[in-house]
Amino acid sequence: MQSIAQIKERLTACPASDLPALLLEYEADSRKGVQNLLARFQKIYQQAQAEQQRLEAMLTYEKAAYQNGYTYIAGIDEVGRGPLAGPVVAAAVILPQNHKIPFVNDSKQLSAQKRAVLAEQIKKEALAYAIGIIPNERIDEINILQATYEAMRQALSQLSVQPDFILADAVTIPKITIPQQSIIKGDAKSLSIAAASILAKVTRDAMMEEMANVYPHYDFASNKGYGSQKHIAGIAQYGLCPIHRRSFVGKILQRQNNSTEKGNVGQALAVREMQKHGYVILEQNYRSGHGEIDIIAQKEDVIVFTEVKRRTSDSHGIPAEAVDQKKRTRILHTAQAYLALREWYDCPCRFDIAEILEQDGQTYFRYTENAFGEEDTY
Repeated sequence: MQSIAQIKERLTACPASDLPALLLEYEADSRKGVQNLLARFQKIYQQAQAEQQRLEAMLTYEKAAYQNGYTYIAGIDEVGRGPLAGPVVAAAVILPQNHKIPFVNDSKQLSAQKRAVLAEQIKKEALAYAIGIIPNERIDEINILQATYEAMRQALSQLSVQPDFILADAVTIPKITIPQQSIIKGDAKSLSIAAASILAKVTRDAMMEEMANVYPHYDFASNKGYGSQKHIAGIAQYGLCPIHRRSFVGKILQRQNNSTEKGNVGQALAVREMQKHGYVILEQNYRSGHGEIDIIAQKEDVIVFTEVKRRTSDSHGIPAEAVDQKKRTRILHTAQAYLALREWYDCPCRFDIAEILEQDGQTYFRYTENAFGEEDTY
């Protein structure tokens, strides 16, 4: 009789497509260790089947193009339309007909480590791939949309295999004579576009990580040029560096400053009103790795975590509706971190919403206690 270790070795080495037959071979073995192995590898087989089905669905647009007589289909996508710094990068990828690369997906759905591994696999298995890079100076000169088109045309022109059909993520590329199809959220629907999104993302991220060494004050390694808090703080202290997009930074900083100013005014009003009603303010803008809580207060023996919402209309429903489930989860986790840090494990707590309403030149304050549960508004 084979040992459990030997059975595990056979199962591990077995291709996913052949697992059902091998699992059946050991089905009568009643040893608990063997049965646990069978259950584990049955799940692995089911996951492999599900992945094959997902990949098959992501070839829908490619197969339609093949049926229409096209042979070389280029998927194209870009990364970097929104950042304050760095280039916009586009990638074009031509995969072999009906070729599947497991786990290729919209690059935003993958970890950095997984993207790096898949990028190398895509480069090895693609019929052709190319990258287009448009720097920040050109973005400022012609605007980001035109720069995106330029990056895409550049990538297409550098392919070693000439495509006869293009699948593009959410855009129709001007000045291109090759037939093309725009697919909304194409990086999640087309395998070719998803592969391009991975190459574009890995390429641009690597460039921004290198720039972090050249310009260390802006946290480019983490934010990749997007307007994170550390990035904005770096600009405020050190000014702009050569890779900043001048046409972006002014507008976004002004918008952020206006938003921050309004948020501070709303929060100050909430604090005053809460103090009038007997709340003792413990913290403002408390941050953890999970998120931020606007106000932490205490009323009698209850710790109160308050989210401040500023509105210009009361047409959007009750305050409890202003915080979606994702936001609630972040607030809950941040509150747990706050309580754990102070070892207040048995302390009763509550989650409230303070709402600042501005209508017809008047400012109103509305406060909802227990906003994640039963409402009690004054």
